[in-house]
Amino acid sequence: MGESRLGTVGALSLSVVSSVSIVICNKALISTLGFTFATTLTSWHLLVTFCSLHVALWMKLFEHKPFDPRAVMGFGILNGISIGLLNLSLGFNSVGFYQMTKLAIIPCTVLLETLFFRKRFSRTIQLSLTVLLFGVGIATVTDLQLNILGSVLSLLAVFTTCIAQIMTNTIQKRFKVSSTQLLYQSSPYQALTLFMIGPFLDGLLTNQNVFAFNYTPLVLVFIVLSCLISVSVNFSTFLVIGKTSPVTYQVLGHLKTCLILAFGYVLLHDPFSWRNILGILIAVVGMILYSYFCLVENQQKATEASTQLPQIEIGNKIHLGDIILLKSFLHI
Repeated sequence: MGESRLGTVGALSLSVVSSVSIVICNKALISTLGFTFATTLTSWHLLVTFCSLHVALWMKLFEHKPFDPRAVMGFGILNGISIGLLNLSLGFNSVGFYQMTKLAIIPCTVLLETLFFRKRFSRTIQLSLTVLLFGVGIATVTDLQLNILGSVLSLLAVFTTCIAQIMTNTIQKRFKVSSTQLLYQSSPYQALTLFMIGPFLDGLLTNQNVFAFNYTPLVLVFIVLSCLISVSVNFSTFLVIGKTSPVTYQVLGHLKTCLILAFGYVLLHDPFSWRNILGILIAVVGMILYSYFCLVENQQKATEASTQLPQIEIGNKIHLGDIILLKSFLHI
């Protein structure tokens, strides 16, 4: 139990550090150096991730475990499409509406897991998520300009992102594969999907051609740095969702948003208001509540499991009819 909790904390920490690092790197690449081709850059990230994992496999740092190829292909393509739709949503909506789109991912994930996976979220968890979303909304959402195309793209982006993140969790559990094994097998499909649609989407959003861009040595250095950091980002994403849940990963994502706002103010002197500060504080309270209630519920589940174990051991010593009755009573 202690090692599992330590591994989860390590995965969460790696996700936060790597995500904040890549945002700072990409901000310099996009804002300062003018490389605005986000979707194509993401395809390069995934290609480098696959190559890095292939080297790790060659060094026998993990074991290759093939499983249902259709599931891998479908999952990889869906992940690539969700990334493209999120970038399109940002391009065709105001920044405020895009932030609302990201906020909608948590309630949508909760709804889908409740309807299709029979997962139950207690009222305390729902309350803490509401506080969190309210705080992030105050800190990040400004203008809300609506348009039909942008709204449709946002809806599709939310739906595909939720499905992809739920699949990340369920595939690892169903096929008993690690986050590394899943990422290694799915990243080529994600990279190929984004490489095919990336130049078109980036051209649509920026009116520029990624292949005609002036790649100076400094731009190339930042692209390579961004790709190297992305290996850690992609690995930690799959690791966190596999060890926790899609909802917890989204909560962590909003923590990153708050940290990025704070880093932007401290390091890059981005404009900051009392509204940002208030929103971040409320969001942090929501995150603390969510973490506390999750911890309490997990401890309760562990206690219930330990109390049921002696009853099952006793059941193994009695005849078959009593075992069937005992299982029906314990719902196992």
